Amino acid sequence: MKKRWLIVAAVVIVLALLPLFISSPYVIHILNLTFLYIVAATSFRTIVISGQFPLGHGAFMGIGAYASAMAAKWLGLSPWISIPFGTAVACAVGIVIGLPFARLRAVYYAMVSLFFNMGIVQVIHSLGRWSGGYSGLTGIPTLLGFSKTPYYFCFLFLCLLSILVLYRFEHSRIGITWKAIAQSYLIAWSVGINERFYRVFAVAIGCFFAGLVGALYAHYNGVIGTATFSFMATFMLLMFCVIGGMRSFLGPIIGTSVLVLVPEIFRSLKQFSPYLAAGIMIFVVFFLPQGLVSLPGLMLRKMGKRHAP
Repeated sequence: MKKRWLIVAAVVIVLALLPLFISSPYVIHILNLTFLYIVAATSFRTIVISGQFPLGHGAFMGIGAYASAMAAKWLGLSPWISIPFGTAVACAVGIVIGLPFARLRAVYYAMVSLFFNMGIVQVIHSLGRWSGGYSGLTGIPTLLGFSKTPYYFCFLFLCLLSILVLYRFEHSRIGITWKAIAQSYLIAWSVGINERFYRVFAVAIGCFFAGLVGALYAHYNGVIGTATFSFMATFMLLMFCVIGGMRSFLGPIIGTSVLVLVPEIFRSLKQFSPYLAAGIMIFVVFFLPQGLVSLPGLMLRKMGKRHAP
C-alpha cells in the first residue's frame, strides 16, 4: 500500500512539473483535455458500477456547459459563479431524471438514457439565440484568460481531487452497496438495501462531475456546440472505460490517457492516426478483455511461467 502511494506521489510531482519542460501550447491543450476526459470517464464508470448503463452521460456534460455558458454570457455572472451553477443544474436534472429511470433494468435504461441525450440536443437547438442553436454558442467568458498553462494546473488539481473523491466513494460502504446492487438487485432488496436511493445517488454523483467537466470546458474553449455533447461523446467515454478496463478504477484513467495521447504522439502520421486508435481497440478486445489495466499482471504471469522450472 505504501509503495502504491509513493508511485501516485511521483506521478503527481511529474505532472506538476511537466509544463516547465513543454513550450508548445498545443501539447498543453491536449493534456488539459485529457484531464477533463479522465474526470468524465471516471464519473461515467461510477454510474456503471451501480448496475446502470448511462448512454446519455454526454447530455449532462452539455447541460453543465450550456447552463454555465448562458448564465455567464446572458446574465453576466462570473465564471467562478456560473460553473458551480451549471454543475448544480446538471446534478439536479440527473436526480430528477434518475428517479424514474432507476426502476429500469439494463438495456432499457441504456435505451431511455440514449433517447434522453438526443432529446437534450433538440432542446438546446430550440433555444435559438440563447443557446446559439445549431451554430453553437460563442463569446463565452473565459475562466483564466487565453493562456493554456494556467488551465493546466487548474484542471490537474480538479482531476486529482475528482479522482480522490470518486475513489473514496467506490471503496466506501456506498461503493460496496453499488456493486452489490449491480450483482443482484433482488438479493440487495431482500437484505433491506434501498436500491432506488443508491442508484439515484450514483447518478447524482456521476452527473455532478459530468456537469463540472462540461462547464469547465465551455469556459476553457470559449465556444460550444451540441456535437461536443452528443451520443458520440458518451460513446467516447465508454471506449475509454472499455479499453482501460471497466472493472478497475484505474481503467478509465489508463484508457483515456492512451486513446487521447498515443494518437497525438504519432500526429505526424496524420492519415494513420484513426487506424492506430482502431488498432488499439481491436487489440484490447481480442487479447485483453479486462482492458489495458490487466496488461502488467498478464506480462508478469507470462514471465513467471517462462522462468518456472
